[in-house]
Amino acid sequence: MNKQDTKVLFMGTPDIARDCLQQLLDDGWNVIGAFTREDKPVGRKQILTAPPVKELALQHNIPVYQPKTLKGEYSDVIADLKPDMIVVVAYGRILPKAVIDVPQFGCLNLHVSLLPKYRGAAPIQWSLINGDRQTGVTVMHIDEGLDTGDIIDVLPIDIEENETQEELFNKVAEKGKVFLSQVMETVVAGNYTRTPQDHTQATLAPPLTKEMALFDFGTDALTLHNKVRGQNPWPSAHFMYDGKKVKVIKAQVVDKQGKVGEILSTKPLVVATADKALQLITVQPEGSKAMDGTAWAMGRRFKAGDSVL
Repeated sequence: MNKQDTKVLFMGTPDIARDCLQQLLDDGWNVIGAFTREDKPVGRKQILTAPPVKELALQHNIPVYQPKTLKGEYSDVIADLKPDMIVVVAYGRILPKAVIDVPQFGCLNLHVSLLPKYRGAAPIQWSLINGDRQTGVTVMHIDEGLDTGDIIDVLPIDIEENETQEELFNKVAEKGKVFLSQVMETVVAGNYTRTPQDHTQATLAPPLTKEMALFDFGTDALTLHNKVRGQNPWPSAHFMYDGKKVKVIKAQVVDKQGKVGEILSTKPLVVATADKALQLITVQPEGSKAMDGTAWAMGRRFKAGDSVL
């Protein structure tokens, strides 16, 4: 069976899923339908907005389904579609066994980590927060667990020293979408092996929360630097000054020392941490636009020896 004859049912929601769907269409896969999450209110005006996958699918006249659950009637809908393969990318729902058992080539998932490391919703974020130097993508067969299925293939991807969550997401999506399509071809051709995961090596990557974003200059500089990278653009690491949030958009470690929270210089803005110091390259004070750290320091009339605590 070739890709034009392989009926693919795609399931995904955010930008990375849209990019993967576009790649499959560009590569000539026969996508017969797209399952995605419901439209949601977005922004201050709470405008009802379609998920990126829905927008792309409609542009290509692909039927779109947005069920609240895959159980019950939608399991029957999927069975009636008779897909040869189901491909899942950041869909946001667990597939029930009744769905997993439908396609002859199985349900494939593109996960943005080197499984079994970082199972869950935020693998890219946690790889940065933990200071990893490598991540990657895994294409696996879906089972009834959370990212626990057999591995088909992996693609390691290096992480740059100052790379942010958004930058790494973009790089992983660009490489992952091509890799996914290639792995799908090997599955249809039947020349691949399934490798069970070593569950004893599994780690979890739960969703980030706003509560995680608070900055503590009493922490070592590298940990804070990685926190900034892993939480940019959301939930955005921040500290409190004069009763208001100051988001740290970009920072880097500086080999200087002082009392925790002490401003060691204003040009550039460097603040002492538990061991070294952190240059606050870009900050965003509450109620203002993002700005250079030095500009914020000048506006506050800071001088060396002052404290941000």
